Amino acid sequence: MIRSLSISLVFVCILSAAPGTAETRRYTETKYPIVLAHGMAGFDELFGIFDYWHGIPAALRSGGAEVFVTEVSQFNQTEVRGEQLLAQVEEIVAITGKAKVHLIGHSHGGLDIRYVAAVRPDLVASVTAVGSPHKGAELADFLRSNVSDGSFTETVLRFFAESLGTVLALLSGTSNPQDAVAALDSLTTDGASAFNAAFPQGLPATRCGNGPAVVDGVYYFSWSGTRTLTNLFDISDGSLALTSLVYDEDNDGLVGRCSSHLGKVIRDNYRQNHLDQVNQIFGLVHLFSSKPKSIFRAHANRLRNLGL
Repeated sequence: MIRSLSISLVFVCILSAAPGTAETRRYTETKYPIVLAHGMAGFDELFGIFDYWHGIPAALRSGGAEVFVTEVSQFNQTEVRGEQLLAQVEEIVAITGKAKVHLIGHSHGGLDIRYVAAVRPDLVASVTAVGSPHKGAELADFLRSNVSDGSFTETVLRFFAESLGTVLALLSGTSNPQDAVAALDSLTTDGASAFNAAFPQGLPATRCGNGPAVVDGVYYFSWSGTRTLTNLFDISDGSLALTSLVYDEDNDGLVGRCSSHLGKVIRDNYRQNHLDQVNQIFGLVHLFSSKPKSIFRAHANRLRNLGL
C-alpha cells in the first residue's frame, strides 16, 4: 500500500513537471492583454506571411497570453503615432472587456507606448520598451546635422522614406499618414529631450541608471542589446555594424545602451542587434544568446507573477 502510494506520488510529480501541463500552458497567461507596438518603418505583417514580431505573438499565446499586434504610421512624430496607438488600445479594451493592457514597444514603438501610458494611465498596466532611444539616437543626430531644413537632400529623404512608409502601410492593409522628417526629428537628442520634458514617466534620474519601477500605477520595464554582427547568415547585420560607428557607447546598431534605459532595466547587454530583439530576420539571431521568444515569454511570466 505504501509502495503503491509512493509510485502514485512520483507519477503525479512527473506529470506536474512535464511539458504541456496546466501550469506550462498558463506560463504567459497575464491578467491583461499584451499589445505589441512596432518601431519606425514597422508593420504588423506583410503579405500575410512576414511578421514584424517574428514568432513572438505565437510564443506568447502558447502559454495563455492574449496578444494584439498594432500598426501606426511607419514614419511620423511620436505624438502622432502615440495617438494612433491609443485609439487601438481603446478598441482592444472595448473588445476584450479588460480594464487595461500591457504595452510592449520596440524601437520608436517604445516612445509611442510611453505617450499612451502618460495620457491614459488608467488603460495601462505596464510599459516595456525594447531597444528604444529614450534619450535620442546618435544616428538621428548625425542625419539631422547633415540634412538642412528645406534642403534638396531633405526633400529626397522625405520622398523615399514616405514612399516606403506608404508601401509598407498598403501591403499590411492600412493607410496611416507619413511624415519622415517629423519622425527623424522625434528621435534626435533634442527631439527626445522635448518629449521627455512632457512625458517623463519611467525615465532614470541619471544617464545610465534605472528609472522608477511604478508611476501612476503603471509598471515600467526595458531591455536592449549591444551587438551588431550576430549571425553570418543575416544580411541585415552588416548595415547595423556600419550605423553603429556613429555611436560613442555600446549599442545595437541603432540605439545606445544607456539611451535604452527606462523603468526597471531587465538587461541592457543581450548579444542582440536592433532587429534580433524582435527575432528578425526570420529568427537568424546569435546562436549562444538568450532567444528573443524566450525573453518575451519570461517577461510575460514576470507580469503574471506581479498579478498583472
